[in-house]
Amino acid sequence: MTTELDVVALAVFAFFFILVTVMGFMAARWKRGETLAHIDEWGLGGRKFGTWVTWFLVGGDFYTAYTVIAVPALVYAVGAYGFFALPYTIIVYPFVFLVMPKLWKRAKEHGYVTAGDVVFGQYGSRGLELAVAITGVLAVMPYIALQLVGMAAVIKALGLKGELPLAIAFIILALYTYSAGLRAPALIAFVKDIMIYIAVLAAVALIPWELGGYGAVFQAADDAFKAKGAGGLLLGDSQMVAYATLALGSALAAFMYPHTLTGIFASASANTIRKNAALLPAYTLLLGLLALLGYMGHAAHLQVSSPNDIVPALFQTLFPSWFAGFAFAAIAIGALVPAAVMSIGAANLFTRNFWKAYVDPGISHAGEAQVAKVTSLVVKVGALLVIVFLPTQFALDLQLLGGVWILQTLPALVFGLYVGWFRAPALLAGWAVGFFGGSWIVWQDGLKPLHALSFGGSTVTIYAGLLALAANIVVAVVVNLVAAPRVARTA
Repeated sequence: MTTELDVVALAVFAFFFILVTVMGFMAARWKRGETLAHIDEWGLGGRKFGTWVTWFLVGGDFYTAYTVIAVPALVYAVGAYGFFALPYTIIVYPFVFLVMPKLWKRAKEHGYVTAGDVVFGQYGSRGLELAVAITGVLAVMPYIALQLVGMAAVIKALGLKGELPLAIAFIILALYTYSAGLRAPALIAFVKDIMIYIAVLAAVALIPWELGGYGAVFQAADDAFKAKGAGGLLLGDSQMVAYATLALGSALAAFMYPHTLTGIFASASANTIRKNAALLPAYTLLLGLLALLGYMGHAAHLQVSSPNDIVPALFQTLFPSWFAGFAFAAIAIGALVPAAVMSIGAANLFTRNFWKAYVDPGISHAGEAQVAKVTSLVVKVGALLVIVFLPTQFALDLQLLGGVWILQTLPALVFGLYVGWFRAPALLAGWAVGFFGGSWIVWQDGLKPLHALSFGGSTVTIYAGLLALAANIVVAVVVNLVAAPRVARTA
């Protein structure tokens, strides 16, 4: 892949980037309430996003720039195993349909802004609230950094050198997010998603045409995997359980993250969420088409230094410069939307579940909004420093660990919506076992998300997050059973 400056592609890229920057600053006036000096208005858009706005916003922060880069890269590197993202993004929507309307109703009735608010309101435990809040912030930080990886890939393809272009892009993002809050990524998501759809549909229609058809694409990928002795177009027998558990665990974790919950809490009604659970699988179709770009990379015989360069290299090699610039802009804007929502989600957690809980319990609504704004800036700077000063693999490993972590908040956040049996000490004990036990398993496995278990003479590989969640639930149940008689005797 050439890294010489592509003036035409850069001009098209700059045009669309300037367009969304203007929209970002204008968003402060869009669907505006009486004031932005309230965390409901700045951090949740006034809780009045309807079906289409929510569709674009949740789709924009769930299907990220790093998804556009990483899914084809994984398929390019390992083949069929990389398609686990498809069943994962199908399984997740029945969960969203059943659980998220109840969670939204609880948050709306009591003015909750974060998962930590919901947990404290349910159990009255500052310790459990803090555990959920810390987990959310830790899990989302490397996720923000990985959006920068996606943006860095296209900046490199444009021929721009150094870290300055990336820093400028994120400074601009920080400023209009500070100004407009959640309204900025919600408005920009319209442009981002339309551009991504155009780029991906053009790619899956025209690239195979250039490469001799889909038969030639699959044959070239199959030959490449056989030549290197790893990967393949079909899953191996040993990969089946790993594939299934990774898909299931990822689906259960997906809407525990602060950014996806922020999109849910910003919805106008429970019915809006149900409609989106039915409509959002359209993005899964797009994701399936996108994943095929990994196979096309083999058919095009591209020489890249990293699998993350496959998608930019395909657009750069097989499309005219103006369309490559358009596609690169779509990917870069696809980094801005989720990064903004993620930083807002993390800022809301810090403000409500740490600052208000421990530093300034009497803080005003305007004060909350100001703390959240400043925190969102700090979060973005932190993510930028991770990418500039630490290896990309560090952020990737942390993000994989983040999925294991955020899954451990599910019992505390979801169980209380359905049953009142669990008590805070039991859930906190379960969280601790799942969080630290899951971290230990992943560390022992060299920061890989899959863990091998031996049963008799056979070995089964399972997603570490599900193992940790199972331990979490078992410990919570046992502690609750042990503690319940004591509570009854002292009552």
